Amino acid sequence: MDKKEKRFEEDIESSLLKSGYEKGNLKTYDRERAIDMPKLIAFIEKTQPKQWERYTKMYGEKAEEKLYRRFQDSVDTQGLLYVLRHGFKDRGISLKVCAFRPNSTLSDKVMADYDANILTETRQFRYSTENENSIDIVLSLNGIPVVALELKDQLTGQSVANAMRQWEEDRNPKELCFHRDTRFLVYFAVDLYEVKMTTELKGKDTYFLPFNQGSNGAGKVGGAGNPENPDGYATSYLWEHVLQKDTLMTIIQKYMLHEYKETLDKNGKKRIKERMIFPRYHQLDAVSKMLADVKENGAGKNYLIQHSAGSGKSNSIAWLAYGLSNLFDRNDEPIFRSVIVVTDRRVLDSQLQDTIYQFDHVRGTVVRIDRSKTSKDLRDAINAGSKIIITTLQKFPVIFDQVEGTEGKNFAVIVDEAHSSQTGNSAKKLKAALADKEVSLKEFAEMEAKSEEEMKDEEDIIVEQMLAHGQHKNLSFFAFTATPKRQTLETFGTPDAEGHYHPYHVYSMKQAIEEGFILNVLDHYMTYKDCYKLVNETPDNPEVPVSKAVKVIKKYETLHPYVLSQKVAIIVETYRSITAHKIGGRAKAMVVTASRLHAVRYYQEIRRYIAEKGYKDIDILVAFSGEVEVEGEDTYTEVGMNKRQDGTHIKENQLPEEFSGDEYQMLVVAEKYQTGFDEPLLHTMFVDKKLKGVKAVQTLSRLNRTCPGKHDTLIIDFANTDEEIRDAFQPFYEETTLDKAVDVNLIYDTQSKLRSYMLYDDETVQKFMEVYRKSGKEQSAADLGIITGILKPVTAEFSRLSDDKRFMFKKTVRNFCKWYSYITTITRMFDRDLEEEYIFCQYLDKLLPGIHDPDMENIEDKLKLRYYKLKQTFDGDIGLAESSDDSQLKTPKGVDVKPREENDKELNEILESINSQYNGIFTEDDRVVTTTLFVKAKAEKELKEYAKNNDRQVYVRSIFPEFFEKIAMECYMSQMGAFKKLFENKDMYNAIMNAIASESFREFNRGDTDAG
Repeated sequence: MDKKEKRFEEDIESSLLKSGYEKGNLKTYDRERAIDMPKLIAFIEKTQPKQWERYTKMYGEKAEEKLYRRFQDSVDTQGLLYVLRHGFKDRGISLKVCAFRPNSTLSDKVMADYDANILTETRQFRYSTENENSIDIVLSLNGIPVVALELKDQLTGQSVANAMRQWEEDRNPKELCFHRDTRFLVYFAVDLYEVKMTTELKGKDTYFLPFNQGSNGAGKVGGAGNPENPDGYATSYLWEHVLQKDTLMTIIQKYMLHEYKETLDKNGKKRIKERMIFPRYHQLDAVSKMLADVKENGAGKNYLIQHSAGSGKSNSIAWLAYGLSNLFDRNDEPIFRSVIVVTDRRVLDSQLQDTIYQFDHVRGTVVRIDRSKTSKDLRDAINAGSKIIITTLQKFPVIFDQVEGTEGKNFAVIVDEAHSSQTGNSAKKLKAALADKEVSLKEFAEMEAKSEEEMKDEEDIIVEQMLAHGQHKNLSFFAFTATPKRQTLETFGTPDAEGHYHPYHVYSMKQAIEEGFILNVLDHYMTYKDCYKLVNETPDNPEVPVSKAVKVIKKYETLHPYVLSQKVAIIVETYRSITAHKIGGRAKAMVVTASRLHAVRYYQEIRRYIAEKGYKDIDILVAFSGEVEVEGEDTYTEVGMNKRQDGTHIKENQLPEEFSGDEYQMLVVAEKYQTGFDEPLLHTMFVDKKLKGVKAVQTLSRLNRTCPGKHDTLIIDFANTDEEIRDAFQPFYEETTLDKAVDVNLIYDTQSKLRSYMLYDDETVQKFMEVYRKSGKEQSAADLGIITGILKPVTAEFSRLSDDKRFMFKKTVRNFCKWYSYITTITRMFDRDLEEEYIFCQYLDKLLPGIHDPDMENIEDKLKLRYYKLKQTFDGDIGLAESSDDSQLKTPKGVDVKPREENDKELNEILESINSQYNGIFTEDDRVVTTTLFVKAKAEKELKEYAKNNDRQVYVRSIFPEFFEKIAMECYMSQMGAFKKLFENKDMYNAIMNAIASESFREFNRGDTDAG
């Protein structure tokens, strides 16, 4: 067997020559100009004879020289990619240097031009004017070299690594043919098992990307690499598919692009970085498969794309949108009237428009309905048949009934980050706006044994709403997400023969990590556990609902100044000792908190700690929505708290950019920035919030973005166990599937449970619907009042129920609305009575009063923290299993609402139950001396007067320290063992003093209570 590299070359050449390439030679190739001019002229002469005749008359014998010079000037100015797509002009003559396959086949001339392209394959391509170096295989288009392959063969002791090294070290980037976007558009390093790719040679700074299918094949679950190929080479997909004439020409025409990204240089200054993008294999595979499937089957199917973070989703969406907008059926008619991209990411807005402009160079192809535009702009764009429309989901409810002419028209909807919002009201209104309701009306009329005209004449608003239910043959949805939920899988997924739902295409988290496109955020994970003992130091011992009391107790414990001070010390010192030295000293950290109040408290405590320590190398920002009222203090807002050094406030939309700069190193968040926030410099996360499922994956994945110099991440978690985090990540590590479809008839079980409470009946619903129908046509001034009057007896009867029954009924109403909304997303029920009850329950839910627990208001005032220890429980790698059964999500089997376990217990009994889990864990060193100190401080009447008559800063810094020293010494004299450590540790002394100063100031100013 011939196992030399030469044989590898021959086999690739043989395959390419069979597929339409000509065998190239270098006789007419000009190394200095890096082009084969006779071939370029041959193409122009054949496809543009009149222009070439005019050109030769104008320039005579110098025509070839002038053609090269004008071609090269155009390439130098606009790049080869632009010239290939759009050609160039010379003194009024337009010339094309290649021809692309038309979207439709109506033009014989365009097809003939496409067939006239001269694609050549040349082995041992000698390119240099300086030496006789050669490239193993070069593919040229009409004499212009565009693709280069270096081949290596493991059987001769070399691999793809040697090929990459050859590109980096043995090819001079200064050679004309290697200039970026001048000749070669892509360089491949290929061996028997792997393919790597780059679009620019930069010596040792050349950056290669994997161009592999994945270990189990493209679009399937697996890791890095390629599957075994029983029919040949594992890497043969490169030359048998990607480099085939039709595919390569499509990539040049509709995929390759220039990407412009704002990056930070080594000094932290912003730079615009430009790079040429060649699609990664999974992107090319996913988009081309979807386009082929739509072309074959037409509109009406849904596609779920489970692509991990780091998959290049923005570009995949852009390529898909452009491809769908130019897709024609077998009759050469466009398949879709419009392609609508639904996203909340403003970055995608501009990127999509800039990307598609590179392809067709026509402004107006993409219409952006951004924040500066209204729902009416969306309506006008849809009615005008704009090719590609980018919008948010929230704009549809305003205009869903104003969209015209959808009958017989198809729409493609691309959903960026598809989640359960796709079963909500806004998603329903999107369908209502775009669906071909004539088809639904015909189906409904057949069920009702009426003509379509009869149904129309009834002008029933209920029928109008039902016509938008289910899937529609004129709508195709293309949903992208890394973390599909159960509802997402059933709504957009593909069922197999056994009824399990799968994504249409997968690029897994596992593969993205193994290929190096994202970091594994679970590699360095550390968990801590709060161990504490709380006591009730008041004579009161009320009976309270257990679950609500536990929440109040946990909130009190996590917000206790001593607890916060312990965690903040870990946060700041970990940042300074570890994070600050990562990514060339530019690494940043995020603190994820449980509530807006927690965010404010953490922010204040971190700033206090930094100031106390005199640290000048760390500054922080905070992010939360709305206003937070802190008892005894001011009202806080994000903008109000975030100030620059010059005193100016940082606006909400300025925060991401400010954080990416050099001034701020840490961001404290409550809900905000836990999803969709892309900051590659984020290295460390401190978590003090319970995280579950998709939320856990999305939050922790803020760290997984790569950037130069970033090699790892760190997570310190105060609220979750390693098992809980593993369980959250496991379903999304490879492929996420759903075991079966939901039983839609469960909705009737929920309806029966609602009626069993006997708070309303058919007559109540019908009275309500009479007003609702009438107001749907033309609402009178009295209609809203009449509706609330009809519902008032229901709410009155609801108020007479026991607490448990009120809880159960209210939860069942919400379940009914949620279930019905979900079910009608995936199927048409065509049940008028059920639709009416759904509308009735939506209004009823808003009017049902909440369940008030007055006994809970003063629980916190009775609590004291006696002991506290922060115990490390895990430090290491949270490993995820491959092909785990936990990757399959389960469909609910029933609709039962669990009764709340609200047995009341005495507060002391609840505290004893909580404390018992930590029995035997504490020593005297874990006694929280702040409790005793705080009680003594509160007993100082003079201190109280000072607190009421001075501002916080004066009280904390100038007045309190003197009182604290006296109080602390008194405590030490009476309990030396417990208070000894206070005087041995200056940092502890200052931390406790400042914590009690802040807490006592707040207590003194909110009234005379016994709170601690």
